[in-house]
Amino acid sequence: MIKISIAFFLAFICNTVSAQNAEGLQHIDEVKKELINSKADTNRVLMIVDLCTAYQWSNIDSLNYYSKKGLKLSRKLKFTRGEVRILNSLGISSSFHGNIPQALDTLFKALQLAEKNKYRLETAICLNSIGACYFFLGDELKSVDFIRRAQSINESIKHAPHDLYWKIYIEFWLGTDYSDLNKLDSADIFLQKAYNDAFSPGFTDLYSIRPTILMFYGELFFKRGNFEKAFNYLHQAIATYDVYQDPFGTADASSIISGFFKEKNNPDSVIYYAKKGLDASLKFDYQTGILNNSKILAGQYDHTDTKQALQYLKIELAANDSLYGAQKIKELQKTLSEEQEHQQQIQEEQIEKQNRLKQNGFLAGLAVLLGIAFILFRNNRQRKKANVVLQQQNAKVESTLQDLKSTQKQLIQSEKMASLGELTAGIAHEIQNPLNFVNNFSDVNRELISELVDEVDKGNTEEVKVIANDIKDNEEKINHHGKRADAIVKGMLQHSRTSTGKKEPTDINKLANEYLRLSYYGLRAKDKSFNATMKTNFDNSIEKINIIPQDIGRVLLNLFNNAFYAVNQQKSKNLISYGPTVTVSTKKFENSVIITVSDNGNGIPQKVIDKIFQPFFTTKPTGEGTGLGLSLAYDIVKAHGGEIKVESKDGEGSEFIIQLPNNKA
Repeated sequence: MIKISIAFFLAFICNTVSAQNAEGLQHIDEVKKELINSKADTNRVLMIVDLCTAYQWSNIDSLNYYSKKGLKLSRKLKFTRGEVRILNSLGISSSFHGNIPQALDTLFKALQLAEKNKYRLETAICLNSIGACYFFLGDELKSVDFIRRAQSINESIKHAPHDLYWKIYIEFWLGTDYSDLNKLDSADIFLQKAYNDAFSPGFTDLYSIRPTILMFYGELFFKRGNFEKAFNYLHQAIATYDVYQDPFGTADASSIISGFFKEKNNPDSVIYYAKKGLDASLKFDYQTGILNNSKILAGQYDHTDTKQALQYLKIELAANDSLYGAQKIKELQKTLSEEQEHQQQIQEEQIEKQNRLKQNGFLAGLAVLLGIAFILFRNNRQRKKANVVLQQQNAKVESTLQDLKSTQKQLIQSEKMASLGELTAGIAHEIQNPLNFVNNFSDVNRELISELVDEVDKGNTEEVKVIANDIKDNEEKINHHGKRADAIVKGMLQHSRTSTGKKEPTDINKLANEYLRLSYYGLRAKDKSFNATMKTNFDNSIEKINIIPQDIGRVLLNLFNNAFYAVNQQKSKNLISYGPTVTVSTKKFENSVIITVSDNGNGIPQKVIDKIFQPFFTTKPTGEGTGLGLSLAYDIVKAHGGEIKVESKDGEGSEFIIQLPNNKA
């Protein structure tokens, strides 16, 4: 799905209207007049918040001017709520203008202030904005996680009737995320709810929500092949944006409907709408819109007008560098690392607090012991009874000491696991290779483009085509290695993330069966020629056990993917009468449940089997694996109090065995 700015338009709902229409301009003028004669109090801050919200999409100079004044006054008055809201507007503006690292840095600071002061509404606002940032990064799972957290907080707050916008926004945003994750049924559920609420009687659409829902509902119908409904919804959305004079919505809707006409093989309409979207994007330097629409135009002109294709390709490359250049990647890594350190610091403070409580308990117990000793000294006649009490207290003190030592060990282990030195070295080592490819091919393309311009000037069409094909091939290689680097970064973020899931009663047979089929059909969706036999041998006597189903499901999915990969590699050797087979079985024991995943693939060499659970180690060829899946699986199983081991014969197959505690529900 195309990453668009309108999400940020919905990310901060308050009592202001869009500055892109007459009502919005009138509202801004009224607030400015009131601001002139207002006192330097919290009401003045709220007026500035109002202006920052109105300017956060369209006028960055005005936003910076008012936000500077608002932050200074908020901090002077110690009005943290106003500071959080202004920071949120600055974060939204940074995201909108393509600076995701700066946006996340600002929004995480705002979130920390909101959580520290227990501002539930502001916390939900910041979570929404952060979720939108992760959506723009292509991490829809994290986006859903943040939006769900915001939804939970929002449902606990009693809103005024006009805050139906909040409910619509969350429904719309979840629908958009699920659409991008290709979970079209879930996307349909949420977008249908948003549509029904937005077009319900009595709802006043001050924030241009309706055309946005029409746009993405149209895209969903497009994905499902219902072209008639898709065109109808998209056409309505563009017409409404034109009436509202909203260039951002026009840019996004135009790029989507261009894709529609490309599918219908209507090149004239493709070019018309893509140019319409590009013109709208250039007016307000909307980089995402510039990137999407220029890419469509470059591709459309590729085989018909080389000069035009080159012109739009240059615009596309400039926008792509502005949004996703190497410097932005470095800034993003720094921001995410700082946030991880902050979360680690919070955990350490919580552990330290628990330690203090236990130490105080120990001192209290010691005081009790001293009191008992004094009583024993004064009352020899009750010595026997007091000795019994003393023994009991000694046992409690010993237990308290053991708990204290255990907690201290946990703190030390937690600090070791949070060590950023090893993590940074691993990321640098793994990501350097694909980045070198990207840089090298980019340099080659720069030279080729110069040659292309020279040949165009000479009128040498055949040489232009040859050079253009070379550029295209290089771009495919850049894209391939860029995806490799992206996979490594996402994998490391997932590997270092602490699970917030809760254990719940789970049918382990059902869970294993679901993820087995999810893995198989996921691979089939990528490669129609892939086939393998799936065998299951489940112990039906196993009762539900307490686990975190999402985490154990992640472990199983990784093992199944590896097993199918192994049998597919073995099949490619064209062995006589070879049948690729993956088998999963479960077995109940008195204190444990065993899950076994086996395959008849190419196996694992004995010389590397001891390294199989180490981070970044992989037996797959370069570019096909990051070496983080089994390491993450090992950590998850250990966190559940279980064990995971592997048995393999090179050339004959592998068997992974998971042992989990039989904690009955």
